[in-house]
Amino acid sequence: MKILAILFLSLSFVISYAQAPEFNGRTWEAPYHLSSPANWGVERFPIPIDFAPQIPYKGVEDIRFTPGWAKAASDEYWSYDFLWYLEGDVKTDAKIIESNLKLYYTGLITANGSSISTPIETSFKEITKDGNDLKTYLGTISLLDYMAKQPMVLNCKVHIASCTDKTKTFIFYELSPKPLSHIIWQSLDALWTEFKCKK
Repeated sequence: MKILAILFLSLSFVISYAQAPEFNGRTWEAPYHLSSPANWGVERFPIPIDFAPQIPYKGVEDIRFTPGWAKAASDEYWSYDFLWYLEGDVKTDAKIIESNLKLYYTGLITANGSSISTPIETSFKEITKDGNDLKTYLGTISLLDYMAKQPMVLNCKVHIASCTDKTKTFIFYELSPKPLSHIIWQSLDALWTEFKCKK
């Protein structure tokens, strides 16, 4: 009888797991507002992230690629934003951000098949809060540009926000190899300025 009960529970688990819906980034309806400017690319995938499973969060990554993101001759090359929409009230500080982004870009470069070994270096500091941010950080990510096969430094702004009910945390990343004085940052900043926690 005990064996039969164990088999039944195992079968129930397999059936419910098999029926769990797979995440579809193209059809997923975000409960927040994040603009999708004309000609910008959009990609969404679940967190934990396939290529960086060590990052200990649950949620969704929502990316906005500038039109020139993959064009080496463009001023928009490697310039993009991404949002982490996360379950719970997630703790952040400069060291956590450094660690997460080191794991993220190490995994991303490996996933893109690069055989060149370049250590990822991250450096961040908390700065004066931007707008309604809970916290704002500024830093750099030194990595391998796997498209051009050469070292690169990404400048990065990180914004932390949460809904009033504290059950979700939003971490918004702005990235570009261009200096912060470059006009591309106006476009990157605009997505966060227009962001709304709820639609």
